[in-house]
Amino acid sequence: MSVFDFLRPRQSTGVTGGKASGGVCAALDVGSSKIACFIAKTDQTIAGPRPRVVGVGHQSSRGVRAGAVVDMDGAADAIRTAVEQAERMAGLAVNSVTVTLSAGQPTSTRIAAEIDLPQREVTERELSRLLNGALSEFDAEDRVVLHAIPLAWSVDDHRGIRDPRGMFGRTLGVEVHVITAAIGPLRNLLTCVERCHYDLRGVVATPYASGLSALHDDEVQLGATIIDMGAGATTAAVFAEGALLHIDAVPVGGSHVTSDVARGLSTPLSSAERLKILYGSVLDSPEDDQQMIEVPSVTGENGAAYDSAPRSLLNSIIRPRLEETFELIRDRLDAAGVEKSSGRRLVLTGGGAQLPGTAELAGRVFGKQVRIAGPSGVSGLGDAVSGPAFSAAAGIVRRETRGAAEAIAGPPRLGGFVAQGRRAREERQQGAGSMWRWFAESF
Repeated sequence: MSVFDFLRPRQSTGVTGGKASGGVCAALDVGSSKIACFIAKTDQTIAGPRPRVVGVGHQSSRGVRAGAVVDMDGAADAIRTAVEQAERMAGLAVNSVTVTLSAGQPTSTRIAAEIDLPQREVTERELSRLLNGALSEFDAEDRVVLHAIPLAWSVDDHRGIRDPRGMFGRTLGVEVHVITAAIGPLRNLLTCVERCHYDLRGVVATPYASGLSALHDDEVQLGATIIDMGAGATTAAVFAEGALLHIDAVPVGGSHVTSDVARGLSTPLSSAERLKILYGSVLDSPEDDQQMIEVPSVTGENGAAYDSAPRSLLNSIIRPRLEETFELIRDRLDAAGVEKSSGRRLVLTGGGAQLPGTAELAGRVFGKQVRIAGPSGVSGLGDAVSGPAFSAAAGIVRRETRGAAEAIAGPPRLGGFVAQGRRAREERQQGAGSMWRWFAESF
């Protein structure tokens, strides 16, 4: 049994979250290059519930840069259009959406807590009481908790327990992985969703959502790193022993490669994107020096003027930026101390992973076995939306279908988390107040 299996809600335990109500869920992936919406229904099969996408909508992103909203009106219009497209295709309307978040410098923190067991038995109430205490001690100024995932439990001196319910002992302990994001970018994103008159069901960190869709079960158990290569940011997550161990992000993505090409070849950004997609590669080829490509000039009137450049010049511009991105992610994961847990598998997803030679370059930088993956575990996806660029949206659908695997889920509280945490500690020191009440009100 993995930590994910243990945390899926069974009965009310004071933990928010759960499966999509009515068997219908809407996933909204807000990126720098596109905004995609999946509407899915749950089919009951012999193997268990399986999500089926019945509506898809996607639009070129407006008002979003590096995963953060920079134009509220433009972003809200693009979100509304994408969701309405999915609604028309599905033949139904949705009232709430779950969105991805890659902005706000998502960071990982681990906290540990321990309580005594007066009745000597571990019950649901004791689990909630322990998680209350752990999260009430967490204090991060101007940041919001997105996910809180218990990694391992301990009873007395016995550690590494996956499911302590029903066990007996004197003390119960837990290690919790807390993922936070800066409050500003998150508030802007949620304001755009509210302007479209949709309720917020939850917020999921982008690499977490992508991992739920693109990783195989064995990879989640044995250890793997997933890198979601978006247009405005590159995010990474490390999974092992059935749990999400770490998350990180760098503000560099495919749009930066396009900008490098535009500057290096002196061509408009739209032309640079086209050249990157049609002719770009990370690998060297003996024919690259002889193969000439037409490059629209920025000085040409109505796109009439063209220059010529060898394909090798284009690739020599692309390769350093991708290599730098992978090295930044590698160094950050090394500094976090999760390299040993990440195993030998590296999975690339996101639109930027589709550039030829990307997997080979990542393998050299990380020294791992690399594969490129798109959405899995979700049926009903057409060819146009089954590629790596749609892994995050599909991951939300899988998460909503099987239930949130976290100690807290649902819409994050944007105000008062730190203040309420401090107040709870003061009340506990004074012997007044209820920690459970604080936890319920905060999350």
